[in-house]
Amino acid sequence: MYADADIPTEIQRALTSFLDIQQERLAAIGPELTEQVQAARDATSGGKRLRPSFCYWGFRAAGGDPDLPILKAAASLEMLHVSALVHDDVMDSSDVRRGAPSAHRRFEALQRARSEATGKGGDPVGFGIGAAILLGDLCLIWADEMMHTSGFDAAALASASKFFDAVRVEVTAGQYLDLVAQASGEADMDRALRVLRYKSATYTVERPLHIGAALGGGGQHLVDSLSAYGLPLGEAFQLRDDLLGVFGDPTVTGKPAGDDLREGKRTVLTAYAVEHASEVQLTEFDRLFGRADLDDDEIQLLREILQDSRAVQACENLITERTEDALDALERSPIDDETSRKALADLAIAATARHV
Repeated sequence: MYADADIPTEIQRALTSFLDIQQERLAAIGPELTEQVQAARDATSGGKRLRPSFCYWGFRAAGGDPDLPILKAAASLEMLHVSALVHDDVMDSSDVRRGAPSAHRRFEALQRARSEATGKGGDPVGFGIGAAILLGDLCLIWADEMMHTSGFDAAALASASKFFDAVRVEVTAGQYLDLVAQASGEADMDRALRVLRYKSATYTVERPLHIGAALGGGGQHLVDSLSAYGLPLGEAFQLRDDLLGVFGDPTVTGKPAGDDLREGKRTVLTAYAVEHASEVQLTEFDRLFGRADLDDDEIQLLREILQDSRAVQACENLITERTEDALDALERSPIDDETSRKALADLAIAATARHV
């Protein structure tokens, strides 16, 4: 039986073992593919493990036996997360992820080094983008394989599959909504809230809980109660993440401060600011927001607009309200296991903390 405190360690062990097998399989195709596996190893070696943790505790909340292979199944959600991050960084042209070069920048550097060594070779930028897209595709495929080879019986996997299918569709749909929002150049609170729900809330908390509960044999009443907890908590988590994308410490977030402002991320935070800023502030915001070459002083000016328009305080209020809604739903839930109930309460606080 796994010790609950060792969940992140066991998730890492499951990912490492799985990638060991993939390395052998891909080596038979060609040694060049070692670069893809190593990139996957590095990408899955960090992070907060929130999605696997919610899956695990959804399973336990359903009365699932922790001697069953739940942590291998839960690890598939970390692989899915890496797939989404790799593709997201390509779409956003992000240079850094978790304190290291993003996947497309990593592959770009590899190709540039090869070209400089040989005096031959194609465009490093194009190679980096293409290789990263393929890495993201591989991780998406591997997430499915991890789930379906986890060791659960056919009935449990069939029960979980509708939620596993749903989360993959929803996060892709949410990503497209995000692209549309950025391309529109307009602040739209309704769209920002839909992106919040489908790109993050369902994908980070609600669906992992559902998958775990289904694997544990939980019924519809439990699934519904987990939604009542998971949806507001997932929204609170993303609101916190949006604040950290603007005000966070790069040593904690793993990304340069203000990157979301340079990328022109159309979030609830920025939508609120546009709705409530003065004309002078709005003129400055429109002039600066989404410019890739923003310097530190311009980043600070945008931060001041977000604060002075009370957008930051509005998001803090929403985080508090949604976290309280989640905890209230947890209190009303039919979960009998007190260990699971406490773990989910603790996760709610951890997922929305200011330092996350």
